[in-house]
Amino acid sequence: MFLWSRPSCPCDPLPTDEFFPERYEPTQERTEALLVRICHFMGVTEAGVTLKLRHEPNKLWLVNEKGQWLPGPAGTYAQSRGRYIITLDTDELCEPTGLVATLAHELAHARLLGEGRLRGRHHDDELLTDLTAFFLGFAIFVANSPRVWVSQFTKWPRTRVNKPEYMTAPMYGYALGHLAWFQGRRKPSWAKYLGSHVINDFKRASQFLFKIEDSSFRPGPRPGDPPTIPARVDT
Repeated sequence: MFLWSRPSCPCDPLPTDEFFPERYEPTQERTEALLVRICHFMGVTEAGVTLKLRHEPNKLWLVNEKGQWLPGPAGTYAQSRGRYIITLDTDELCEPTGLVATLAHELAHARLLGEGRLRGRHHDDELLTDLTAFFLGFAIFVANSPRVWVSQFTKWPRTRVNKPEYMTAPMYGYALGHLAWFQGRRKPSWAKYLGSHVINDFKRASQFLFKIEDSSFRPGPRPGDPPTIPARVDT
């Protein structure tokens, strides 16, 4: 297990003008400004990040033998000479919420790979990266913009159980349920920003956790968080 130095922001960003006051336009300049703001929230030094845009006017839309769409990467992460290089498909610039989620995901790679917390390739790399972006403040954004396609499913090691490449809505719902439970809020104010595809999973997970009052995972306190619920004591 590795230790995090989580950014000491007063609270996690929400899709509101309070956290993203600058007017967004699908340009290189505005996207770079958005990237700088996300770097601040996630504890990444923006001076060490390079943003590149990739435009593919002749992009092919392919399917596999089952007729399932084969998606291309929304963004990619690389390292070169001590810099983090994020490359985005220009199609991503047209939807700001999804763009924030993609940038947060790629910066999570920087926190994991760039800072040496993760080395080599692992079967759950992208799942861990999604969860890292979630933990570092962008829960609402990544949960509202899941990148899940059946064509990318593989199998969990040594099982026949399908493994998604990225976190699914039920996974996000359960993680969000934990977030509400840790905060001691049955109806957290941030829940109103959740999309229709994840809100029901969140509600079920939250109700479950508040009912059983137990989980195998308990985080340490985070700067800016309200007091967490006390640990359950069995007698």
